[in-house]
Parts: sequence; C-alpha cells; structure tokens
Amino acid sequence: MTPLSDAAVLAAGFVAGAMNSVVGAGTLLSFPALLALGVPPVTANVSNTLGLVPGSLAGAYGYRRELRPLRSVLRTLLLPAVLGGLGGALLLIVLPAKTFAAVVPVLLLLAGALVAAQPALAKAVARRAARQGVVREPGAQVHVGPVVVGLVFLASIYGGYFGAAMSIIFLALFGIVLDSGLQAANGLKNMLTAVVNLSASVVFIIGAPVDWVVVVLLALGSGVGGLVGSRFGRELPDWVLRTAIVVIAVLAAVHQLRK
Repeated sequence: MTPLSDAAVLAAGFVAGAMNSVVGAGTLLSFPALLALGVPPVTANVSNTLGLVPGSLAGAYGYRRELRPLRSVLRTLLLPAVLGGLGGALLLIVLPAKTFAAVVPVLLLLAGALVAAQPALAKAVARRAARQGVVREPGAQVHVGPVVVGLVFLASIYGGYFGAAMSIIFLALFGIVLDSGLQAANGLKNMLTAVVNLSASVVFIIGAPVDWVVVVLLALGSGVGGLVGSRFGRELPDWVLRTAIVVIAVLAAVHQLRK
C-alpha cells in the first residue's frame, strides 16, 4: 500500500459509508476499489465488511430519532440478523464464491422492484386491513410476524456472505411491512446492516484473511461518511430516496451481470 492507495481506500470508505446510510449498495463501490488496488478477492470482501461497520453504526445513530418508535421491531429482528450474519460468514469460508454470486443480480433487481412498488403495496395492505375491520393509525407499525423474521434471516445470510445491496433488500422489505415511512425504514435498515456486519466480522476475524490496514482506513472513511450521509439523507423526500434506490439497484445488477 502506498500513500496514494491509502487515500483511495479512505475516500472509497467515505463514499460507501455515505451511500449505505442513505440508500445502500456502498459495498459495490468499496469492494471493486479494493480489487483494483490489488487486494485478493476474499481478503477484500472480508476487510470490506469489517471496515464498513462504523459507517452503518454512524448511519443508525444519525437516524436515531426515526428508530425510537421501532424499538420493539428492532428487538424482534436482532436475533435473526445475528444468526444470519454468522451463517453467511461461515458460508463464505466453506463454499465457492460462485454459489451466491450467481443470484446477486436477481436479488438486486427484485429489491429495486420492491422499493418502486412499495407505495402501491402499502396501500394494498391498508385496504386489506380496512376490509378486515383493522384500524391503523397514521405512523402505526405493522405487526412483524414469522414471514418477516424469516426474510430478515435470509437477507442476513446473504449479507454475511457477500453484503452488496443487503441494505437495499432490507429497505425494500421494511418499506412494505412498516407503516412509518421510508425514512424510518432507512434507520432500521442501517441498524440491522450494522448488526449483520458485526456478526460476520466475528467469524472473519477468527477464520478468514483480513488486511487490517484496509480495515482501519475503510472504518475511518465510512464512519465519517455514514454521519454525513445520514445528516443529509434525512432531509430527502421519500420519492427522491426511492428513485435513488431503484437506480442504484439496477446499476448494481448490471454491474454484476457484466462481471
């Protein structure tokens, strides 16, 4: 590593941290940057996961106001996020990289489609609740049942293994099942992304190759980027945030298909 490459990793961490706190998919910037600098793929993936943890935590802190009404939801989803992150990290160590890489474009496009369709789906859920005589106050939370817990677990496995666009998948899911707005869903996404990455990091530190210089540089950059991104991301209207998410999801899918 040279001073120029160190600066490049620091900058990649900043941009990735800002992206992750607002829309997600920051990994699709920082991970290729590490590969371009000559870091071996597995080491790059592992070091990237560890290095972006501060960015996710900073993003969650920036959205702490939106997270307060979602404490019960967060408590319900913590365990599946931890178990999924651990399981995905173990899969990275024992399985060929092509196993999950083949389905990444499909997951990205599905996530983008879910985000785009979220307003229509939320209205459909509300109409169904009204037909069943369930009164939902504005901002009230939808009950988080076994299906949502299972989907969070699966998304966390994916995140522990590869991580690219895990935040978009979380955001698409929470935007549909929560009736608290996309900004609140974004705060919950940031917190659970941090939990998954922390869980995976435990496995990686024990059993995978880590470039600690890269981790420290990414951590410094992503931590600042996460705070900056959450500061400005909270001011964006839902439609701007939703459009950005869909565009990034499509571009990320195209990027994966071209690999």
